[in-house]
Amino acid sequence: MDSTRIIVVEDNIVYCEYVCNLLARDGYRTVQAYRLSTAKQHLKQATDDDIVVSDLRLPDGNGIELLRWMRKEGMMQPFFIMTDYAEVPTAVESMKFGSIDYIPKQLLENKLVPQIRTIEKERQAGFIRMPVFPRESSAFQKIMHRIKIVAGTDMSVMIFGENGTGKEHIAHHLHNKSKRAGKPFVAVDCGSLTKELAPSAFFGHIKGSFTGADCARKGYFHEAEGGTLFLDEVGNLAMETQQMLLRAIQERRYRPVGDKSDRSFNVRIIAATNEDLETAVGEKRFRQDLLYRLHDFEITVPPLRDCQEDIMPLAEFFREVANKELECNVSGFSIEARKALLTHAWPGNVRELRQKIMGAVLQAQEGMVAKEHLELTGTKPTSPVSFALHNDMEEKERILRALKQANGNRSIAAELLGIGRTTLYSKLEEYGLKYKFKQS
Repeated sequence: MDSTRIIVVEDNIVYCEYVCNLLARDGYRTVQAYRLSTAKQHLKQATDDDIVVSDLRLPDGNGIELLRWMRKEGMMQPFFIMTDYAEVPTAVESMKFGSIDYIPKQLLENKLVPQIRTIEKERQAGFIRMPVFPRESSAFQKIMHRIKIVAGTDMSVMIFGENGTGKEHIAHHLHNKSKRAGKPFVAVDCGSLTKELAPSAFFGHIKGSFTGADCARKGYFHEAEGGTLFLDEVGNLAMETQQMLLRAIQERRYRPVGDKSDRSFNVRIIAATNEDLETAVGEKRFRQDLLYRLHDFEITVPPLRDCQEDIMPLAEFFREVANKELECNVSGFSIEARKALLTHAWPGNVRELRQKIMGAVLQAQEGMVAKEHLELTGTKPTSPVSFALHNDMEEKERILRALKQANGNRSIAAELLGIGRTTLYSKLEEYGLKYKFKQS
């Protein structure tokens, strides 16, 4: 079929054969592994095009151990966990370590091949799917909860967030958790669509419908049929395009340019913006009625400065990705580099963090990333509000979190908390925190 090979890790020989036959019917090449150790041997010879499907329980370990080992070794191949319903909570944990999804064995025949097809379509479109990363901040956990409760519906979702916060990744995650997973996910850059081009881009056109229409074109709605249409930076659409889009969404029908008949569609719409659309409505730049249609449910992605706990784990994750992509061997960050990362304002959010880590790893090549490798200039350091001390009940927890993020360095922790080092020492004594944190 193509270069995609599926490594099936399952200790039940009969069931392993069943999964392989299921995949073979759709033309996929498969490799069988009945033990964790065998799977590792196969993976050492694997290519980036391979996909892993693993049982949760194995004779010499489990699927999560295999996934952890892969990510530690820099292997970023898509990974699926097969599980019984009773093991779903454990399988959900696997997503924290980078699995794409877990699939109950009772649903495997219906869900596995569509999921693999989705990955292949994303590869063909040039979309790089970052492994799901465990962002532990309370703000981001709330997002995961909101995705969970809305994913199974067909409600339109509006994603708000600054540039670089990862709104498209949230949209992909929502799509992959919905009943439309396995169907197309079509992303539209609304900022690139002029009012002249928009009708053909969204609805397509027939051959000869206008000058230059040498052949027929299928629009975004047709391409997304059965799946999800993602309208990125929807606030940039011209008013004429907004009116056209509103009519189509209301009627669930559209007409290709030059055609004489309408066509119905079945797509879910997810939109994203970095601006306040209510303000845009007040300024007559965005239609109130379209906002109502797109805003059945809201997800707000917080800026990185409000997710303090995520900065160093994300930095370490991007360091591992950079090591693999750039063939470097950087082992970590110096104390000064950690301090710079934790106190930077991150106006470009996660996108800026990734860029800075990639550049720093390239400069360092090996050993530790130093502060100068990060080239963090142009913005004042900030003491994030997520660590600021507000009241007695929260102080102890926030102090412990700050010390954890500072890797025990009290000077950095005090700066994160917005207090002096002497005050921090007093607080540690007050709360009886006898931990052996590093002195500085």
